[in-house]
Amino acid sequence: MSPIVQLRRAEVRGGERTILGPLDWTVHPGQHWLVLGANGSGKTTLLRTLLMHAHTSAGTVDVLGERLGRTDMRVMRQRIGYLSAALAAQLRPTMTAQDVVMTARYAALEPWWHDYTAADRLRANDCLDRFGVAWAAARPLGSLSSGEQQRVLLARAMMNDPGLVLLDEPSARLDLGGREQLVAALGQVASDPASPPMVLVTHHLDEVPGGMTDALLLRDGRVVSCGPIDTAVTSATLTETFAVPLGLSRRPDGRWSAWARSAPS
Repeated sequence: MSPIVQLRRAEVRGGERTILGPLDWTVHPGQHWLVLGANGSGKTTLLRTLLMHAHTSAGTVDVLGERLGRTDMRVMRQRIGYLSAALAAQLRPTMTAQDVVMTARYAALEPWWHDYTAADRLRANDCLDRFGVAWAAARPLGSLSSGEQQRVLLARAMMNDPGLVLLDEPSARLDLGGREQLVAALGQVASDPASPPMVLVTHHLDEVPGGMTDALLLRDGRVVSCGPIDTAVTSATLTETFAVPLGLSRRPDGRWSAWARSAPS
């Protein structure tokens, strides 16, 4: 089967500084990738590159069989589910949760830009129900808690039966309860064989749901470790990634914990 994502010697520069790469990386069908690294490691730049919000200075990027830079990204973004902590701030808080989900149909931010059908509304409601927020369909987005908003946005990411789902620090700014509800919802997605490949960016291991299959660890835009999650994420690779001596454990349900073994010098 063709790769879902394939980067070949991809590089993103800002002025004289290399922000990411050069990077060779492939996401295959059935894989759910964790992208882990400290702030400034290139994690979000990688997702922005896949969405063509950031442009490569060298190399090639293929997503869902299309070469980025040679395809209409307005159409491509309708095939990619996207969730970030910042996305809620881009949406009008008076929009209903149903409208928020439904606008993903055309990768839009407002419902009045396109015409929607009864089938679109039914699909939006089904997505809300999947993540336990069907009761909020007619509620303004701004009236919901941060955790509820993120589950609405997760429903939005699944609206179009996407071929790829990108999650950029989705638990940022959530309290413990909201984070755990979102992680549980992400775990449901990752554990469902029918779910599309997922790429989750974070710098907190305790926000990683069970069901993730592979991991890419970045430091200063370069690869520290890459491959199956059980071998790519170790105490040694975490220590190199975050430049702090770190211990690591994993619970039977697949959730991780990491801690500093000693204070940094």
